[in-house]
Amino acid sequence: MQIQILTVGKIKEKYLAAGIAEYEKRLSSYAKVIIREVKDEKTPDNASPADEDALLEKEADRLEALIKPGTHLIALAIKGKSLSSPELASYIEDLGTAGKSHITFLIGGSLGLSPRLLQKADLHVSFSSLTFPHQLFRLMLLEQLYRAFKIIRGEPYHK
Repeated sequence: MQIQILTVGKIKEKYLAAGIAEYEKRLSSYAKVIIREVKDEKTPDNASPADEDALLEKEADRLEALIKPGTHLIALAIKGKSLSSPELASYIEDLGTAGKSHITFLIGGSLGLSPRLLQKADLHVSFSSLTFPHQLFRLMLLEQLYRAFKIIRGEPYHK
């Protein structure tokens, strides 16, 4: 299975980069994982809703250019469907069974994802109603993907 993670912004903190690298290494036994970053737009403190919409569209253009045709697109959004780890594992396993071997996850920037990208997604997933920094969220997604593959294979997950 090939998993592509398209994300807005770069990782700046060394501890997050180390955690991300660790989970990428762990996942390599289960899937080919590719993470691609696009430039984030700086949001002025006094940005109007129209300004924010324009910034979201610029980021969406960059993300959309990297979405491969035929991929199963999953948008990570606060208002998405809440899944347990076993439910996420089952969803991924069902995709594989259905012959869908390419999954793309979208992680937006500080403003989230544009409505245009959300509309294109096959599924919207929320990890929580809490708001997380998008850099931290990348690590959280990788950990949950690793956990999902461990569940799919019936392997123990050591905490």
